[in-house]
Amino acid sequence: MYWVAAIPLIIGIGYLAVFSIDTLLFIIAFCTPLAIVLNDKTTGPALSIPTEPLMFGITLLFIFKFIFEGGFDKRILWHPVSLAIFFHLGWMFITSLTSSLPLVSLKHLMSQLWFIVPFYFLGTQLFKEKKNIRKFVWLYGLTLTVVVVYTIINHAQNGWTQKAAHWVMTPFYNDHTAYAAVIALFIPIIFVFTRNREASFPERVMAILMLVLLLTALILSYTRAAWLSLAIAITIYFIYKFKVRFYTVAAVVGTVLVLFFSFQQDILMKLEKNRQDSATDFNKHLQSISNISTDASNLERINRWNCALRMFDQRPFLGWGPGTYQFNYAPFQKSNEMTIISTNAGDMGNAHSEFIGPLAEEGVLGMLAMIIIVAMVIYRATMYYSTITDSQNKILLLGILLGLVTYFVHGTLNNFLDTDKLAVPVWAFIAMIVALDVYHRDEDETVGYTGNGKKKLLH
Repeated sequence: MYWVAAIPLIIGIGYLAVFSIDTLLFIIAFCTPLAIVLNDKTTGPALSIPTEPLMFGITLLFIFKFIFEGGFDKRILWHPVSLAIFFHLGWMFITSLTSSLPLVSLKHLMSQLWFIVPFYFLGTQLFKEKKNIRKFVWLYGLTLTVVVVYTIINHAQNGWTQKAAHWVMTPFYNDHTAYAAVIALFIPIIFVFTRNREASFPERVMAILMLVLLLTALILSYTRAAWLSLAIAITIYFIYKFKVRFYTVAAVVGTVLVLFFSFQQDILMKLEKNRQDSATDFNKHLQSISNISTDASNLERINRWNCALRMFDQRPFLGWGPGTYQFNYAPFQKSNEMTIISTNAGDMGNAHSEFIGPLAEEGVLGMLAMIIIVAMVIYRATMYYSTITDSQNKILLLGILLGLVTYFVHGTLNNFLDTDKLAVPVWAFIAMIVALDVYHRDEDETVGYTGNGKKKLLH
């Protein structure tokens, strides 16, 4: 009866859940990069162990506590980002009831709840204390570093090839794109830690070493979407750094879009001439980003998007149901769009987009809900950034936002918010921004002046 040995651990977890839930959240953050998915059909549904059972338990505890005690901070509940999340979850619930596979959709909704409740709603309370932001990043980052070292050693033993880069991070990550996405997410905030004047010298040295390691791992991942997301985040960093006005950015983006649609045929003809496939050589691998003629990865992504659009065309308002894309898209594939990695079995991933996927699964409002969440996060962070006078708060907020930008960009090409590996840090980073916005406003926003020039607190 080996399960008896787990009783002390279960008692300990129960104690933490009741008396020190913040410690339990930190434990989950520490364990997430090392968590392993158990997908044995004889033992029930696939779960990431040990993180998802813990998050499920915390979610139940939170719901019971909220129902019977209430008292959650209304400033968080009525925050624009929270309202956007409520809309997202509410519409997901409605479309689960009308789903083509209701049981699948309700399970998908439940899994989203056990990501969002602990690391967004409870996360905002955890990050009331600013030191907990650094603690969360360090705990997740340290075990992520362990996975990176393991992956690099494994990669070296397999000749540093591009093909090996797809699987050398297993069993911790089942895909090199998810592995690279989380690395890109953490690079901006670790960069901020290297510039933190309040940190000790050993802590800054550790941050520098971690930054170098993460950048090396990102390059060796051969993940073009992650490279692109970090490049865009760097561009946005300079936009914030030099205080470029929104109207200027909008004008540039609008001009680019007008030029693209004006010369769309010429651009597509140029792209179709690119036949450089993915390769171990970094220059050739970069060139393959725009290959839409022969690169199987790019073509399969386009195939999935086209299937999602055809599914949307049939059910434009309610969609096919959350989490059901992979079980429904096969009949929507066209033989001339299928690739060597296409499948009809529904076992090779989702729609490869955090925005197009919901369009097929939850209709137009599903995609709109995701866009609103992203827009609200960026808008509130930008508004707060423009008011901050404390330089350390300013760069901390920017590091968190740029990390999220890497995922929002990556999310147009892949979708990982249904896995703990990325859902945990992404929702936690969003909670950090909301907590900073609500609880850590600069002192000069709450301090006024008396008639004689002396400061007084405004209540």
